[in-house]
Amino acid sequence: MVRISVTDDYRPLIGFFIENDLEFEEGEEYGDDEIVRCWRADAEPDGGLVGACVLAKRDGRFICDGIATDASVRGMGLGRELFELLIEEVRARGGREIYLVARAPGFYRKFGFAEVPREEAPAVVECFACPQYGVSCHPEVMRLELGE
Repeated sequence: MVRISVTDDYRPLIGFFIENDLEFEEGEEYGDDEIVRCWRADAEPDGGLVGACVLAKRDGRFICDGIATDASVRGMGLGRELFELLIEEVRARGGREIYLVARAPGFYRKFGFAEVPREEAPAVVECFACPQYGVSCHPEVMRLELGE
C-alpha cells in the first residue's frame, strides 16, 4: 500500500529524483516563488519514499518539474495517480497548460501531452543550455493544454 501526501520540503525529493535518473543535482535549489506543490508517495507500513512529484511555476507557466516512481512500484499506477494530482492542482489554480521535459515521452502522451518544437519552447525550459542536450540526453519538451 502507498500513501500520497503533500509536502513543503522538496529537498528529500531531489535525492529521490537523482536515484531515479532525473536530471537534478545535489544542492539544487528552487526560488521561493517557483514551488507550487510537492507530493511524496511513501510505502506503508515502513514509510520508504517510492514516488514524488513537483509542480513549479516560472514566468507564469506551470511546469511538472519532476515526477518519478521507484522501480519497485512501477506499472502499478502510482505515476498516473501523482500526475493526476498535479493536473488537478493546475486546474484549481486556473492554469490552462502544463509544460515538462520528458525523458519518457510515451508516458506523457497518454495524458495528451504533445511535443513542443524547440523554437516554440518557453524560456522556462533549461535543457537547451545543458551540454548533454542532444549528445547523451534527448528529452522532448512537451505541453498539455487543459480543457475548461
